[in-house]
Amino acid sequence: MTITDDPKTLEVSDLSDLLARDTCVKVAGVDIDGVLRGKLMAKKKFLSVAKDGFGFCSVIFGWDMHDQTYFRELKISNADNGYRDIIARIDLSSYRRLPWENDVPFFLCSFDDPDGGSLSACPRSVLGRAAAKLDEVGISALAGAEYEFYQFRAPSNSDLPDSERNSSSTAAFLKDNAVHSLPSLTEGMFGYSLTRPIHNQDYYYGIFDACQKFGCGIEGWHTESGPGVFEAALEYGEIRAMADKAALFKLVVKSIGSKFGITPCFMAKPRQGLPGNSGHMHVSLVDKDGNNLFARETPDDNARYPDLKNLSDTGRHFLAGLLEGLPDTMPIVAPTVNSYKRLVENFWAPVTVSWGLEHRAASIRLIAPPTSSPKATRFEVRVPGADANPFLVLAMILALGWRGIEKKLEIKIPPLGKGEDVGGASDKGERLAKSLKEATEKFARKESVAREVFGDEFVEHFAGTREHEIRLWDEAVTDW
Repeated sequence: MTITDDPKTLEVSDLSDLLARDTCVKVAGVDIDGVLRGKLMAKKKFLSVAKDGFGFCSVIFGWDMHDQTYFRELKISNADNGYRDIIARIDLSSYRRLPWENDVPFFLCSFDDPDGGSLSACPRSVLGRAAAKLDEVGISALAGAEYEFYQFRAPSNSDLPDSERNSSSTAAFLKDNAVHSLPSLTEGMFGYSLTRPIHNQDYYYGIFDACQKFGCGIEGWHTESGPGVFEAALEYGEIRAMADKAALFKLVVKSIGSKFGITPCFMAKPRQGLPGNSGHMHVSLVDKDGNNLFARETPDDNARYPDLKNLSDTGRHFLAGLLEGLPDTMPIVAPTVNSYKRLVENFWAPVTVSWGLEHRAASIRLIAPPTSSPKATRFEVRVPGADANPFLVLAMILALGWRGIEKKLEIKIPPLGKGEDVGGASDKGERLAKSLKEATEKFARKESVAREVFGDEFVEHFAGTREHEIRLWDEAVTDW
């Protein structure tokens, strides 16, 4: 990666030397939908704001991902406060360079409230607050993200070169044409194919190489089952850094794709009758010596369920917290109307509050001995789609799990039976919300677990953004 030996040690006083040969710097923050919002700055300007931050228009928390202001204006950004600036704080530890943009320096920002403190809805800060509770007791959270995504070729009825037939031309094409008229990168169902990537070899390796250089390295990279579908497993690491990498991975894919006339799609369910795009998250906790706190030193032959025999008490309470809080936090992991098209039976997507050892139909898959080593014991949360905001998803997982540990919650439902799908005889879990409207109503109610772990201010803001999405859908006229 084009980065200093240890960017965590960067100080403002180092920047002049670090950027000596540069004329400009790119900066970006993350909005409520997980979209990177940023700008290019002259080096002189960047150096002048590196210490104390700079004003950034609050409207990025007052509109949706299509830049339409919310029907019901929310507290952070509205006409009454003039869509005033919030404070963007540059995170020096996030420094890297953009290899596909002539190695321009790049930094991430977090957002503060001008009246003091971190902005309640800033996704990086939401995750930071959740992780800080563990920091206080010497515990660190580790995480890994897996993303599936479809890829479409930009319309070919153009004389433009590939580098100019990108997502913009695709969007223009889709104004007058159905989605299924876009050609897939490849056709057919070829998960884990060794030959399919060779059809687009420069693109395939271009993404892998750019991710390595950009500090969001890929651990595993392969075709998934579906026409033109790839899956990336990002390198496991500290949870806050992983969220950064997850957001930046999408930037890499879209940037490299634009050079090849390819439009990547992280929508949860782009095509009916085919698998959706998941955004599974793996999480574990370690102590200050790096010992996995979910691992059990010796198997518990008296565990309530055999699936738990190699899971520590801490891990059991963490799992119980996830299971109890999941129904109240569904808009975090399934944030759009389309998200719920993915969460249906027969596509390896969870539809109930469920868990199981090495069970890929469950909401939460426990990965533990004998199929993994004790030090690799972890949970894979399988509900999130690729459309979800990784900062909020990881904050939710951490907050719910930590609540389970603090309250010493116990698991109230049995694991899914082996060879059994969700909805089977052993599935005693609550049915997850079937729509964004149902999910948002649970999320926003006064007794919601979401209010307990995130606070009222965040819940009110996020629920308001989802209500906007719901209204857009309710008022839309479709072919149906």
